[in-house]
Amino acid sequence: MDHTHHAGHDPEQFRRRFWLSLALTVPIVLTSHMVMDWFGYSLDVPGARWVGPVLGTVAFGYGGWPFLAGGLRELRDRAPGMMLLISMAIVVAYLASAATSLGAFDLDFWWELAALVTIMLLGHWQEMRAVGQARGALGALAALLPDDAERLDDAGRPQPVPVADLRVGDLVLVRSGGRVPADGRIVEGAAELDESMITGESRPVPRATGDRVVAGTVATDSTLRVRVEAVGADTALAGIGRLVAEAQSSGGRAQALADRFAALLFYLAASAGLATFVVWLLLGDPDQAVVRTVTVLVIACPHALGLAIPLVVALSTALSARAGILVKDRLALERMRTVDTVLFDKTGTLTSGRHAVTGVAATGGLTDDAALRLAGAVEADSEHPLARALVAAADARSTASDADRSRPPVDADTDSDADADADSGPGRPADAGPARPVAHGFRSLTGRGVRATVDGVDWAVGGPALLRELDAAVPGELTQATGDWSGRGAAVLHLVRLPGAGGAEAVAAFALEDQVRPEARSAVAELRELGVRKIVMITGDARPVADAVAADLGFRPGVDEVFAEVLPADKDKAVADLQSRGLTVAMVGDGVNDAPALARADVGVAIGAGTDVAIESAGVVLAGSDPRGVGGVVRLSRASYRKMRQNLAWAAGYNVVAIPLAAGVLAWAGVALSPALGAVLMSASTIVVALNAQLLRRVRLAPAD
Repeated sequence: MDHTHHAGHDPEQFRRRFWLSLALTVPIVLTSHMVMDWFGYSLDVPGARWVGPVLGTVAFGYGGWPFLAGGLRELRDRAPGMMLLISMAIVVAYLASAATSLGAFDLDFWWELAALVTIMLLGHWQEMRAVGQARGALGALAALLPDDAERLDDAGRPQPVPVADLRVGDLVLVRSGGRVPADGRIVEGAAELDESMITGESRPVPRATGDRVVAGTVATDSTLRVRVEAVGADTALAGIGRLVAEAQSSGGRAQALADRFAALLFYLAASAGLATFVVWLLLGDPDQAVVRTVTVLVIACPHALGLAIPLVVALSTALSARAGILVKDRLALERMRTVDTVLFDKTGTLTSGRHAVTGVAATGGLTDDAALRLAGAVEADSEHPLARALVAAADARSTASDADRSRPPVDADTDSDADADADSGPGRPADAGPARPVAHGFRSLTGRGVRATVDGVDWAVGGPALLRELDAAVPGELTQATGDWSGRGAAVLHLVRLPGAGGAEAVAAFALEDQVRPEARSAVAELRELGVRKIVMITGDARPVADAVAADLGFRPGVDEVFAEVLPADKDKAVADLQSRGLTVAMVGDGVNDAPALARADVGVAIGAGTDVAIESAGVVLAGSDPRGVGGVVRLSRASYRKMRQNLAWAAGYNVVAIPLAAGVLAWAGVALSPALGAVLMSASTIVVALNAQLLRRVRLAPAD
């Protein structure tokens, strides 16, 4: 249903009204003469005849108020839908029941009125819980900024101040590990900044004096002094927020199927009711004219139609939650079935978002493992992400070596040759030696690398800038290896023996890459099996990195696409460009830089391990980091939409049969639908809808292992 018709109502309000209405409905049903006749019992209690009128009036006024108010709005807007249809049914039922209580007619609609209000409240409550539009994206963006900043006074002393008090021209101190509080330019210092949350670039970016820095980014390894150039609404972070807001406001919302059915049914019911009244009046039977008209108008709003969508929504939401899929926007889930293009952010979605050592080359008498252990020792005190990757790899090699050495000896008479081969294979490094050594005299060479002393020898680890500064010689075998690594976009670090008699010399090199998730390949293959036309990857990383990942994932040249070196605004534009080609786009991402694109896409799917702002900007959230969940969303969308259509078809079919019979078109043949039988058919249609919705449980949502 289109929730613009009752935007002021929240799930909690519908929950309260439902429980009170249910409490009122039970005694009304139990004391109904029609119900007592059906089940053959009698309740002869004082005042029983007033239970229906009194409690029914309360149920009508309190429980039915959201529908009455919504119906008036639809009437005023000349856009009839479910709210107006429900309003018409409960108003007619109330007036007919009130007239019956006063002796004007012989109609017992109090119980039907109360049951109709209660079930509609239940449906709206469950649906609104599932719809949950994103409301906190801008707040999540603001959370990236620190609460306080260190502003330097005229004497150069840092003074803590709220970020809101910063002004253009202020000089602020950004310590190692701290976030930049406002957009500005570095006036002193150099550091590598983690800008992944803003640009999507997976590796820290070196920034030095004169370079511009962006609010929310993190200085990873050194202290900076930054001159503030933009604050508040003028910052890049605020610009991303505006993109999110614009994309959310401009994103079309398809009208719900139930509203389309309800609009048609409203005109049908109103026309049928008027025709019924006129025809029976012309036939000279005013009593039948009233009874038939009331019956037509009441049963024109069957419980099945009111529950056809909410039941499927509630069940699909519960099933998906158990499978790690959070549906925040029901219309986003509905649109997922039509998606023909899935746009994946690379870093943190298709890749792990963390660098790992993927290649080692050593020379000068060092084995690969020995070189890795030395590099890990030199980098041990560094907090740089690439340093942590080197240390982790060195520790992993040492742990594997220790485990192999702890194996019990093999009997010399059994498979000694095979065991020797195993010891020299990949399971145990050939030079399995001691654990990572301890370094002394650690020093950070900002923007270039680190140096330390290991066993009396000075070593340094760093990238190309370090090699240039030290004028270090690089042997040919290392150059060949690093050329291949650089060609596919890997970060390359060198282990350098510092100047001795022969000068600085690189003795080892290491390739570090953001590795593709193993499950990402399965996710791409499954989407193709589901008929998704195009797979697209978008990233802030360099073109060689993007192309290497695409090749690893098996992207099809000429069919799938890769967007590389993309800024935040360009991600949003990339989605708009794909949509302008007539493609229906689902965007899958996890970072702040993905938020505008997530909001702009036909369906935004956030990886739950990502940032709050990405989650708040999406319509569907995967609780884990497994991209195979996207296939589960597609299957759920198709299955739930199929059930919605089946349920609506049943509800419509009920009306096709019930309305003419209620109007008395076969009265000449002695066939007429009484109010009591109409109520029974209503209940039957509701049961059919509920049972059909339960078949959703057969849909596979979890990734196939």
